[in-house]
Amino acid sequence: MQPATDFLFSLGPWNWLILSVVLFVLETLVPGVHFVWFGVAATIVGVLAISIGMAWQMQVILFGVLALASVWFFRQYAKPSASPSDEPDLNVRGNSYVGRVVTIEQPIVSGRGRAHVGDSLWSVEGPDMPTGSKAKVVGTNGTVLVVEEVS
Repeated sequence: MQPATDFLFSLGPWNWLILSVVLFVLETLVPGVHFVWFGVAATIVGVLAISIGMAWQMQVILFGVLALASVWFFRQYAKPSASPSDEPDLNVRGNSYVGRVVTIEQPIVSGRGRAHVGDSLWSVEGPDMPTGSKAKVVGTNGTVLVVEEVS
């Protein structure tokens, strides 16, 4: 226990500045935004400890308060915007084919087959149909188009 208390009693501004550099380096190595806020708090405590001089107890308390405040500030003001997209099906290609009439390229047997859509072949689900039949896309099931026979 003695080394821990000795470290706290000798806690000075350079310890905080070194800690801030270590935290900023960790931030570059770890994905996400985790250590930067503690690095900012350590930098502020180090600069204040150099300029006005503080007891180690005050430095530790100030570091804790600044770390919590910076994390709170980040979470409060850096939230991703949840604005609705004007293209909700942009990355769901199959949904853009709903309502389209397609040609069956491989017969649908036991509910599974393939259809020519645009310039590619898609897996399809639906009632059994022979090759060359016309089918209408009525939905999607993952990357499989759900079709029904066009009469």
